[in-house]
Amino acid sequence: MPFPTPLSAYPPVSVDGLWTTLAARVALDPFNAVATAIFILAICHTFVAAKMTTLAHRVQARHDETSRAEGGAPRPSVAAELVHFLGEVEVVFGLWAVVLVVAITIHAGWDAAAHYLDDDVTFTEPMFIVVIMAISSTRPIVGFAESALRRLARFGGDAPAAWWFAILTVGPFFGSFITEPAAMTICALLLARQFYDLEPTTRLKYATIGLLFVNVSIGGTLTHFAAPPILMVAREWNWTTPFVLGHFGWRAALAIVTSNLLYFAAFRRELVALGRRPPAADVETPDEEASGPALLPVPAWLTAVHLAFLAWTVVNAHYPVLFVGGFLFFLGIVRATTPYQARVELRAPLLVGFFLAGLVIHGGLQGWWIAPVLASLSERSLYFGATILTAFNDNALITYLATLVPNFSEAMKAAVVEGAVTGGGLTLIANAPNPAGHALLARFFGGAVAPLGLALAALVPTIVTIVMFRLF
Repeated sequence: MPFPTPLSAYPPVSVDGLWTTLAARVALDPFNAVATAIFILAICHTFVAAKMTTLAHRVQARHDETSRAEGGAPRPSVAAELVHFLGEVEVVFGLWAVVLVVAITIHAGWDAAAHYLDDDVTFTEPMFIVVIMAISSTRPIVGFAESALRRLARFGGDAPAAWWFAILTVGPFFGSFITEPAAMTICALLLARQFYDLEPTTRLKYATIGLLFVNVSIGGTLTHFAAPPILMVAREWNWTTPFVLGHFGWRAALAIVTSNLLYFAAFRRELVALGRRPPAADVETPDEEASGPALLPVPAWLTAVHLAFLAWTVVNAHYPVLFVGGFLFFLGIVRATTPYQARVELRAPLLVGFFLAGLVIHGGLQGWWIAPVLASLSERSLYFGATILTAFNDNALITYLATLVPNFSEAMKAAVVEGAVTGGGLTLIANAPNPAGHALLARFFGGAVAPLGLALAALVPTIVTIVMFRLF
């Protein structure tokens, strides 16, 4: 039997219920249970990552005290660095992917493991996100987005509260045109400079990142070509931009505005108080270069060049040879225009790419149970089932597997996509752009965002989205 077992090789869904179907699939291929168990362990690891980061700081502090007591200078502790590495959320799924590959090798042999990684797993999306994050975080692109949003912020007197509302309202809709990872990168960088640098309260920090993740997840529903959950089904189900906008887009826009207004009302006093603090650092002057030579103002032609490379990457998102090749040319342009450029940050994009690469390795072996779960649900249950499943799997995987389920009605197709984007902000793994936002904002949360804190922060905008999608 080939590895992994194709979905078409399983017997039809049992009339005796879902559990009977799943048991039969495990009996046919026992490795299904092993792969899912490893995946669950990886998810559990993400929940303790923040505590491991805290533990790493304690180990380093004890090591420093010991060094001083012995008359030596403090040095990095190997144990602390190892614990810190294990606490990096972005490396979790990659680490457990190693365990998974070892398990596959033991079960089916190295050739099967290599074949799975080379032929059955597609790494186009992780590579794309690395490139789109790197381009989107450059000085000309972020400066261009900042200039556009400043016009809205001026209606609120350029205050932090006005920036907060403008970024969280308009920024997520960038995901319908330049892809959600690019929108997340731009929004996170601007929030870091215009909001998080002012050190808001912990409650407001979490409320903001929860709102950001949910808004970006549903903000890509204005078109059929940018958001991965919709892109996965648009061609298969013959969806067009007018269809997507008419069925999902306007409801998503209403949900974003409503959620932002609710959070603004709840935190209005704190948001206004931020305006009395020292102004945030200029988004065009990264902290790491603040003490270096002054950068020249970005000319319009250079911004146009960066936007052209961004457009090239988006248009060729399915062709790694083209967007990676374009990125290499882009790096050459950046090098040639150094007086106008801040340093291109690659650490966060590479970590996010590693995170998503590990996730797709695990996700490729979860279809055995997700597909029958989707097929067993009614239209209403399908919506809420997709919302819950998305919290533990990338929402694009959920919608892709839905295309493999036969005899889906138009209402059920809409329900699974609505559910997939609704739950996209509840966890770090629910939506591909979320790790990008985490990588850029984690330093404001002590190195890692607490999973429970994120889920609670995203709960209200998720409920608002449910109301908009189900009642309007």
